[in-house]
Amino acid sequence: MALFKLPFLLANRLSRDKKNNYSRPIIAISVAGVALCLLVMLIALAVTDGYKKEIRNRVIAMGSHIRISNYDFNYSFEPIPFEKNQPFIAQLENQPEIISLQYFATKIGIVKTDDQVEGIVLKGIDRSFSWEHFGNNIVEGEPIIFEDNVISNQVLLSRKLSQKLQLQVGNKLRVYFAQDPPMQRAFTISGLFETGLPEFDENFLIADLRHIRKVNRWDDDQVGGVEIIIANYDRINEMGDFVNSAIGYQLKAETIKEIYPQIFEWIAMFDTNVLVLIIIIAIICVITMISTFLIVVLEQTATIGILKTMGIKNSGIIRIFLIIASKILLIGLLIGDGIALLLSFFQNKFHFLKLDPETYYVPYVPLEMDAWMFLITNLGILMLCLSVLAIPAYYISKKITPVNAIKME
Repeated sequence: MALFKLPFLLANRLSRDKKNNYSRPIIAISVAGVALCLLVMLIALAVTDGYKKEIRNRVIAMGSHIRISNYDFNYSFEPIPFEKNQPFIAQLENQPEIISLQYFATKIGIVKTDDQVEGIVLKGIDRSFSWEHFGNNIVEGEPIIFEDNVISNQVLLSRKLSQKLQLQVGNKLRVYFAQDPPMQRAFTISGLFETGLPEFDENFLIADLRHIRKVNRWDDDQVGGVEIIIANYDRINEMGDFVNSAIGYQLKAETIKEIYPQIFEWIAMFDTNVLVLIIIIAIICVITMISTFLIVVLEQTATIGILKTMGIKNSGIIRIFLIIASKILLIGLLIGDGIALLLSFFQNKFHFLKLDPETYYVPYVPLEMDAWMFLITNLGILMLCLSVLAIPAYYISKKITPVNAIKME
């Protein structure tokens, strides 16, 4: 046990030696460098995860995780309907990973005011719609209230469209449908929503599904599609396959990644960018530690000679200086962790780092500090640096002998 404790005792004594006037400021700089490297890594990962999650949630809130539709629904927003009461509905509702099913339909229309005309997509929903997921996007007013026997004339309008059309909550608007014969519907704006994504904010209105049924002359139990909300986004591909196998060959199920591939391909590019940044920062951290390590070892050349004279083997010498390096790394990691956690807390609470939503789709920098990411990043830096430092430690321990140490003195 004493032999096991000896390297720690010697490493502690050497690291506290006040005679090391040259290496002490270098060690302080190294600690700051490690802290800064870890901070940059954690913030880069947190921003990437937070931004991806924020954009993903906004798309899912508008379009769910998985969508069931007719095979003839070729993104024209004019779906061929099917019966709401399908035999597979019970199977889907009994799947633990599926949180909810919501029914919808879409219809192309035109909104006309006194001096503005805008083409829109009217999305019809009913009581099954998940306000829990969409509610955060409502920036003014209230959600649509559905009644059993009366079709709601309330509509949710995007803030961007409200600005173009110069309409506010409480105003009335008319939507015209180009068909034979042409039809129109009058609505009252109950609320404004904003997803930050042009695909939705520049096109969509949300209204009672029964309006689309009446305009299209559908039966009361017909819908344009079924949207599925699942519990775990990471299983979206697996659940997409499950839904496809459950619904048979008359309908198709598509994940949100398949419906909006351009958005999710763009999000996937963040992983490549952050990987390059992390590799560069890791190299800088390793170089910083190697430089500090060599300075500390060279300053203790005489000590190494004395320890070898006392019978301590090369493996013991290596262990002593790796323990010193570990202390430097751990102090730097703790400082970096503390700053990263404080920055994440204040940013998520006060949003002091702003973004232009017109360019970045979100109004502030979102930070998502995942516990596993936190742990893996810290362990990764620690193990990488110690692994790399073992090489010069081994080489120096072999080259420095008691005779060489005396000569250098």
